[in-house]
Amino acid sequence: MRLREYIERLEAAGELCRIKRRVDTRFEITEITDRISKSEGGGKALLFENTGTEYPVLMNMMGSDRRIAMALGVNDLDDITKRIDDLLKGVMSPKNGLMDKLRMLPLLQDVAKWFPRKVSGRGECQQVVWRGADADLSRLPILTSWGCDGGPFITLPMVCTVDPETGIPNMGMYRMQIFDNHTTGMHWHRHKTGARHYDAYKRLGKRMPVTVVLGGDPAYIYSATAPMPDNMDEMLLAGMLRRKSVKMVKCLTNDLWIPADCDFVIEGYVDPSEELAVEGAFGDHTGFYSLTDLYPRFHVEAITSRRDAVYPATIVGVPPMEDAYIAKATERIFLAPIRLAVQPEVRDLYMPIEGTAHNIAIVSIAKRYAGQANKVSQGLWGAGQMMFNKYMVIAPEECDIRNREEIFKLLRGLDARRDLIWSEGVLDVLDHSSPTTGYGSKLAIDLTNIDPASCPEEMPEPRTAQPAGGVELFDTQLTRSVGLLILYAEREWRERVDVEEYLTKNNITGIKYVALFDRGAAGNMRANDLLWLAAANTDPRRDIRLFNDTIIIDARSKRPGYGDNPKRFPNVVTSLPDVIHHVDSRWSEYELGELIESPSRRYRKLWLSDNAEW
Repeated sequence: MRLREYIERLEAAGELCRIKRRVDTRFEITEITDRISKSEGGGKALLFENTGTEYPVLMNMMGSDRRIAMALGVNDLDDITKRIDDLLKGVMSPKNGLMDKLRMLPLLQDVAKWFPRKVSGRGECQQVVWRGADADLSRLPILTSWGCDGGPFITLPMVCTVDPETGIPNMGMYRMQIFDNHTTGMHWHRHKTGARHYDAYKRLGKRMPVTVVLGGDPAYIYSATAPMPDNMDEMLLAGMLRRKSVKMVKCLTNDLWIPADCDFVIEGYVDPSEELAVEGAFGDHTGFYSLTDLYPRFHVEAITSRRDAVYPATIVGVPPMEDAYIAKATERIFLAPIRLAVQPEVRDLYMPIEGTAHNIAIVSIAKRYAGQANKVSQGLWGAGQMMFNKYMVIAPEECDIRNREEIFKLLRGLDARRDLIWSEGVLDVLDHSSPTTGYGSKLAIDLTNIDPASCPEEMPEPRTAQPAGGVELFDTQLTRSVGLLILYAEREWRERVDVEEYLTKNNITGIKYVALFDRGAAGNMRANDLLWLAAANTDPRRDIRLFNDTIIIDARSKRPGYGDNPKRFPNVVTSLPDVIHHVDSRWSEYELGELIESPSRRYRKLWLSDNAEW
């Protein structure tokens, strides 16, 4: 499915809005898209037809349950789960007789059709060719998303590399900051396959060929984000999702192979002998800025495209955004392999949007013996990209883990001294709460020991509460349902704040959980915003403690370098006030219906400074 064909399908389904007025790729497209993507159900896809370049920009194309399913060619993501389940059961089940083995032949023939297929000649993605000085990145409508970003970034690049030692290709998604018209940053984290390939070329003392593709079948874009096992071709996953092979053509300036029907191709190289370049800051999917760091420099040698190319892009920031729906697809697609290869007792896996993919995971298991939740948590923390998870909730199989009321009921019965599993390990490099980049503490909450019948129907709510210990009452919206009391610190970070004093002086007992937030969070933060903040801003060992039987969570921003805090602490991602005003004033021109208030207005209250970091 070509990207233009997908756009036609979106429009026919009422899932696309065309914006014909001229818009600016610097901040304006982002602010419009942020308002739409945070609308009910993810809003609609947006096609910006007048960008000041010769190419339109497609945004939010997978940003709803319906659109992510359409992108992957199904009516419902559970259709993919069932397909993979059936495939793995068929392949892995014992074959006792000749007839059982013969019945596998049609299945194996289908699998054979999914493998990428190399073809000779040029592809549609090579209809237009720019080389040398003409291979100018400024000709593309590359977005500058947020006010503290280090510059424009390519946000949906499918970065193609090959392992020089095995010849196995990889396609990953790593943001690319534009340094000038012919060079970019290459933001591959130390845990990613692209970084491993880079290290291999560095050992060999060779220049590393890299090709970046944009657009084409949305299944390609999804597959580049997927947590595929190392040394497995992402285009095989794309073929499985499409139910047909991906046709691959050779690049013009190197020996890498790319999908023939994508929209843009940027060919070039990374020289491992070069000094690393300063890259960032960037408003990231965690809802906070990822701060400046050193990364390799990518050099452009040629750009090719389709004649009717569309530039696809996305924005990331405070959830929910388009990436939340891509993460939903990953849940459903990789559930069956987790059951088969990692933890067979796992029944379901759910990553709430507020956890921004890595911070929170909820798992249901078929429990048969004591300590099984501990075994599952440790096993999942050692499995692929699940190693980045920080908080894991483990529930019994009869619990619907997507039903918050069922989870809340079990949380009301938690025994803090029995049901918490502490650990440490690898974290996402973007986790800003840990004092050590990419490594920190983890916490699993075992709900499998709790009898739902013994859980109280509701928890007691404090009658009155006076400020004490530098702390004031923020909200009791979750006290009855979960036993959570939400407080905020009235004092500055450098002054002593004492939650225990607040609880003691107000004679507050029977509370299961207390969460302490910054003053800026008080007011118009919703419950899902607070969950996102708490998961992002906390290191479990440093910021979670017990007082009697109450779990106290310090969800405040952490003053950088103070005590055990990280040396740097980022700001929340928001639009600049003048950008918000500009989009407000032009809203009727976009023909997107009634004015949608900017989400950034409430998140600006969380700002700690006027820069990307505190």
